[in-house]
Amino acid sequence: MDTVAISLLTAAHIEAFKIIVGEKYVFVDEESLNNYAHDETEDLLFPPEVVIKPRTAQEISSILIICNKGKIPVTPRGGGTGLSGGALPHLGDVLLSMERMNGILEIDERNLQVTTEPGVITEVLQDAVKEKKLFYPPDPSSRGSCFIGGNIAENSGGPKAVKYGVVKDYVLNLEIVLPTGEIIWTGANVLKNSTGYNLTQLIVGSEGTLGIVTKIVLRLIPLPQYDLLMLVPFNAAEKACAAVSAIFRAGYTPSAMEFMERDALDWVSKFIDSSSVLIGDEVQAHLLIEVDGNNTDVLMQDMEGISTIVQEFDCGEILFADDAQQKAELWKMRRKVGEAVKSHSIYKEEDTVVPRAELPALLKGVKEIGKKYGFHSVCYGHAGDGNLHVNIIKGSLTDEEWNGSLKEGIKEIFTLTKDLGGTLSGEHGIGLVQKDYMDIVFDKTQMRLMKEIKKIFDPNNILNAGKIFPA
Repeated sequence: MDTVAISLLTAAHIEAFKIIVGEKYVFVDEESLNNYAHDETEDLLFPPEVVIKPRTAQEISSILIICNKGKIPVTPRGGGTGLSGGALPHLGDVLLSMERMNGILEIDERNLQVTTEPGVITEVLQDAVKEKKLFYPPDPSSRGSCFIGGNIAENSGGPKAVKYGVVKDYVLNLEIVLPTGEIIWTGANVLKNSTGYNLTQLIVGSEGTLGIVTKIVLRLIPLPQYDLLMLVPFNAAEKACAAVSAIFRAGYTPSAMEFMERDALDWVSKFIDSSSVLIGDEVQAHLLIEVDGNNTDVLMQDMEGISTIVQEFDCGEILFADDAQQKAELWKMRRKVGEAVKSHSIYKEEDTVVPRAELPALLKGVKEIGKKYGFHSVCYGHAGDGNLHVNIIKGSLTDEEWNGSLKEGIKEIFTLTKDLGGTLSGEHGIGLVQKDYMDIVFDKTQMRLMKEIKKIFDPNNILNAGKIFPA
């Protein structure tokens, strides 16, 4: 898809934006522009020409009407925690930050629903409903800083997805502003809806390319009363992956099952200065396994059964979390792995996902491809749903290798993933950095249909242009 022209913004446009949202919410100074020039994607930097912070859907509508008329690119942005470049204003022009739209509008305890604005931090939303003994399960590692609107855009998952599903499984209805300025609701606040096309689910995971979400209605479930957690060391990473499928085949459904290679745990232990986990020389990987529910006897039986299964896969001594503090420490280590890897080296993160029984083959293949192209990888992720984050470390690679031949290695990883029945991304999205690999998993007809959907929503291609689809 062709991208729109760059630098169509004028001083008159800037003044118009100030009238719409107020002068103090329009930023053109260098410091502000640089603050919004990056997210958590590698080391990419793309300053916009203006940052606008609207407060209402009506303000966004007025802004988009102006931009659509002038064919001015607009990049919507949530918390800036993305890992695929989806919120990077690589064409310059307008960056639309949703941070002022940060209210939880209603917690409906009778219907187990919450209505929220997109700028609410995910963990803030989770804590608010938890006070009502309700539960919103999707919990990406960045939940303490990511916005719920960004989670909608990327169809985020997190550790709890293995039992409870991802964001799409909780979105009932969305208010969105179309690139042309119209404001619509996509569905209804109901659990079943067989009325026309499902526009709600089309918007979820569309990476801010079809419309800007301004209100969100989510379903909730009762909060489980108890959880148990254990950390299982393995002498071989592939055996840790193989144990995952065996646990499910035996009839157990953990509320979380996370995989971490040895390097991941070593690096994060140093990063957060923690000695809570002593790693033996023979240990090559860990599984962090949680079960939750309302009956402690049943949970204990589940943990005993899972313990018996993992022992068939050459595991070491299992660490059972004794109390809430130890649980929090173990979860902190898992959630900080990404930051630890980033602090250690320049890296590229691929978000592969395969059917969970194919996880050992994916891990083995990634390591073989690494040997072929001379790169080291650190792998971790949501093993329970087959989602493996492959962090490729620059290390001793030259700039030429890093920006050249490495791309062929990544392509081989994605081809392997496709051959195993998987796809490019489980939860990070395609955005800017993965779009050139889309032809690995989609044929010409599929790509044509998606591009035509984009054109119907956004005829002038102003909203997050140049994302998802290769040029």
